[in-house]
Amino acid sequence: MTGARVQLEPLAGDALLPARLADEVAGIEQPSLVDLATERLRAEILSGELQPGDRIVEDQIRRRYGISRAPLREALRLLAQQGLVEHLPRRGMRVTTWSPTDIRQLFEIRHVLERHAVLSALPLSHGEGDPLARVRALLAEMHTAERRGDRLAKDDAHRAFHAAVVGLAGNRQLELALAPILLKLQLPMAVNLRREADVHSPTQGLDRHAAILAALESDDAETVLGALDRHGELAYLRL
Repeated sequence: MTGARVQLEPLAGDALLPARLADEVAGIEQPSLVDLATERLRAEILSGELQPGDRIVEDQIRRRYGISRAPLREALRLLAQQGLVEHLPRRGMRVTTWSPTDIRQLFEIRHVLERHAVLSALPLSHGEGDPLARVRALLAEMHTAERRGDRLAKDDAHRAFHAAVVGLAGNRQLELALAPILLKLQLPMAVNLRREADVHSPTQGLDRHAAILAALESDDAETVLGALDRHGELAYLRL
């Protein structure tokens, strides 16, 4: 890590207690502190405040967040499962680095899974209400997060939108195959969407996803596959 580049208030919880007492009540306080630390670190990584390759120095982060070692290490473990941080033998933790080839290959896998899901799902069944309700709701969440200026919530809704497209196939194994890919892609997906908003406008990325929804509404496989091919998920990654 290149230093304390973000000034944050200490997290609520054991930061307010003497160190010995904080350790004694860690079993009670730890779950909420883990969640807070995980989300705060994730926000720093996705925003670019912590760059790929930056070292994660536990003592610095503990002082900044005002938490004990146990919840921070659990947060780092969860972020490692998400592919956002990685452990280097004898050197500690750092923000995960992905090569351009890695990123392209992950997007290729996502694209293959989405195409397969579309071909399996169409024509959509309308027997139990709107089959696109989940996709619509997540696009609406992206709009809401954009209006609030909540980029982390927009990133989460963005990934969930793509998961919902694959979910149209009703194939649990397909969804299980996609889940780790989306976790590994959360940083490049966030970077692409945020750079697009900075270069053009925040609505352009939303419009790209609205185009996928509109194509799905056509219930025509070729139309949907064309929309996926034109999606532009790599356009702003500078690979």
